[in-house]
Amino acid sequence: MSLGVLVLAPVAVVGALMASKPAIRRSAFGLLTGVGVLLLYVAWVQRAGPGTTCWRTATASGCDQHLNPLPWLLAGLATFIGGIVGHAHRG
Repeated sequence: MSLGVLVLAPVAVVGALMASKPAIRRSAFGLLTGVGVLLLYVAWVQRAGPGTTCWRTATASGCDQHLNPLPWLLAGLATFIGGIVGHAHRG
C-alpha cells in the first residue's frame, strides 16, 4: 500500500500535463475512471482477505497474506462512479 517514487512521479507528470493543456483536461474524468478500475482490481485480488490464506494442491502448498478488500472496493467504486457521473454531467 505504500506509494513510492515510481508511482508518484508519473502521477505528477500527468497532473502537470493535464493542467497545462485544455484538450487533455477534457479526459480527466476518464483518468479518474481508470484509477477506479485499478482500485477495483486490487480489491478483486485481495478478495480472500484480510489475513492469511493457505492452499494445497497435489504438488505444492503455500500461504498468502491478503489485505482487507473493503477499503479498496469502496475507493474503487467511488472513483469509478465519480468519473462516469462527472463525464456524463460535463457532456
